[in-house]
Amino acid sequence: MSDAQFLARAAAALAGIIRDTKPDQLDARTPCTEYDVRGLVNHLLFWGPSLEGAGRKETVPPPDGAEADVDLTGGDWAAALEAHLDRTVAAWSEPGAWEGTTHMGGPTELPASLVGGMVVVELVVHGWDLAKGTGQTLALDDDLVAYVHDEVEKTAAQGRQMGVYGAEIEVPQASSTLDRTLARTGRNPIWNP
Repeated sequence: MSDAQFLARAAAALAGIIRDTKPDQLDARTPCTEYDVRGLVNHLLFWGPSLEGAGRKETVPPPDGAEADVDLTGGDWAAALEAHLDRTVAAWSEPGAWEGTTHMGGPTELPASLVGGMVVVELVVHGWDLAKGTGQTLALDDDLVAYVHDEVEKTAAQGRQMGVYGAEIEVPQASSTLDRTLARTGRNPIWNP
């Protein structure tokens, strides 16, 4: 299976959670300690154009202002987020999207395969965050979970240094691949609201 297919499956899983998230759940807590459901939706909308642009090898800065100062959850935020996911999948499905270098909303060039892998991780991990916060189950197959695990292994130390991941959570050795992956990103796999 191609990298682009993994991204498409991650986006589809997240879209399913978005569709079933009710407006009265926007203030619910999530395992991502710095965001409630509204904050996570806003985060995904805020960075969405940059993730999409990266697939097209374009530098697309996020909206003006700090993320905390920009609220994009007014109006039909679910439709806006699903449209963003569709555009991101389309951009990363183009020939050559995963080759060479690209940008992640800023001037620094990074390997496109690294950025694409980070996008898949972003969609799956935040999909899990949203699912837990809204009492849903994120539908992931074993191949996608294994892919995300490998991508997190590549970037966990750097992600922690950049503040993208929290401190690793210790889990039993017999834990599932998904639980071990979540723990590497600083999430407690058995978190409950």
